[in-house]
Amino acid sequence: MAIIHKSIYGTPMSLPQMRTFIEVYRRRSLSDAARALGITQPAASQHIASLEAQLGHPLFDRHSRGVRPTAIADDFAASIGGSLDRAEAALASARARSVQMSGTVHIAAPSDLLGEMITPRLGPLLDAGLDLRLHIGGRDALYAMLLDDKVHLGITASRPEDARLAYQKIGSEDLRAVAAPAIAEQMGRMPLSEALNTVPCLAYDLDRPLVRNWLAVNQIEVGRLPALTAPDLRVLRSGLCAGLGWTVLPGYLTSAERTACTLVEIAAPVRVPTNAYYLVWAKSSLRHPRVALARDALIGALQA
Repeated sequence: MAIIHKSIYGTPMSLPQMRTFIEVYRRRSLSDAARALGITQPAASQHIASLEAQLGHPLFDRHSRGVRPTAIADDFAASIGGSLDRAEAALASARARSVQMSGTVHIAAPSDLLGEMITPRLGPLLDAGLDLRLHIGGRDALYAMLLDDKVHLGITASRPEDARLAYQKIGSEDLRAVAAPAIAEQMGRMPLSEALNTVPCLAYDLDRPLVRNWLAVNQIEVGRLPALTAPDLRVLRSGLCAGLGWTVLPGYLTSAERTACTLVEIAAPVRVPTNAYYLVWAKSSLRHPRVALARDALIGALQA
């Protein structure tokens, strides 16, 4: 491998060595980094040892649960990490455009988002020659799958804070409080705050993420726990249509029902909040051309 980089310490570095260093730094584990890179652990250790010999300083302290970066490693990662990610992503995108692509890409999202918004827009990825494997997962499970290399791309309504993950906003939806007409009429006969605390609330879970957002924006407190929870917003939609109570859902999930008047909106006294959606990926995964192609195609399809 030709020498392609000279570090801030004046020492030439090879791409495999830098790639291994960044992967070990982000994962805090030689074995995990080796598995992600498709190399053996001895090879990963050799790359790190070579860098340490060139730099004249240790990069990691070994301990029973993995490795801990030194101050030199922190500086070195800050120097090359972003540049390496961008270079590898650009190279993978160029390769994806220049050859007939094939292979399998794993995509994860919450079940309702996957069923209602994502799957109908996957045609461009199939047309590009990719095989797709779809997985269901909420925010925490989705991030874990990305970091464990079990999936390549994820779609979620939260922005990741982990430095190993990158993301791009792909859209947003209004969050609307809705109920069946008879329930909405019943709620309309009392003050809104009283109605929301009296009529059963349906929610994704006990934390009520969408409901809590809508209530906070509209300065309303609801003290009672949800009467019904389900980790699939389509289940909540079915419950609403059956007259079980009220909830807050993204606009795309109730557009048809509101048009048909099988569900009606409960007017927001202050404003209707919005919920952003993000495409998320592990930075290291973009070195694979098929993942870069799938990411670019999915962004185009979801933003169209």
